[in-house]
Amino acid sequence: MLELLGEHPVAGVILACEVGLWVLLGSGLAVRYLARMRTLSTVILLGIPLLDVVLVIATAIDLRNGATADATHGLAGLYLGFSIAFGPTIVRWADARFAYRFAGGPPPVKAAKSGPERRRYLWREWLRVVNAAAISSVTLLALVLFIATPAQEPTLTGWIGRVWVIVGLWFVFGPLWESGRRDKEPADKDRVDIGR
Repeated sequence: MLELLGEHPVAGVILACEVGLWVLLGSGLAVRYLARMRTLSTVILLGIPLLDVVLVIATAIDLRNGATADATHGLAGLYLGFSIAFGPTIVRWADARFAYRFAGGPPPVKAAKSGPERRRYLWREWLRVVNAAAISSVTLLALVLFIATPAQEPTLTGWIGRVWVIVGLWFVFGPLWESGRRDKEPADKDRVDIGR
């Protein structure tokens, strides 16, 4: 494992950013709801986007230092896009559960399992994926234009295509698939009422 990270330092940065995300999220929410220190909690949670900045800088430095562009550099671009697009949703998801468990907040609302509400949910998720793909593409394109050598360019531009394949697959197996299903029962019968 250490040898792999030594050969691909950006992979180590991606791993550290993912661990850092959950550490900052958990500690920020613990400070908010257990220690009742809302301002400090906000400061800790604001550290989450800084992880994305660290990842971009580390990727750019690695490429600038002449590293052979590989999957880790492409994944760094994808990670950044998905982190920015889905980060606020993840924070809200965790916050609702933490507030319910430790601060007497309302029970988290579960997504509908079928019906129009389910389709709207899947369309919103897919639009987040499109947003993530756009951010990833711009990031990778910026690396190509401003940092990468001609030898590094094909790998990075190849990852731009891959992210849009993900968008297409998410569309087919998300909103399109759900739109083709027939509802067996009314949507509110499929929902789990956890408030009772």
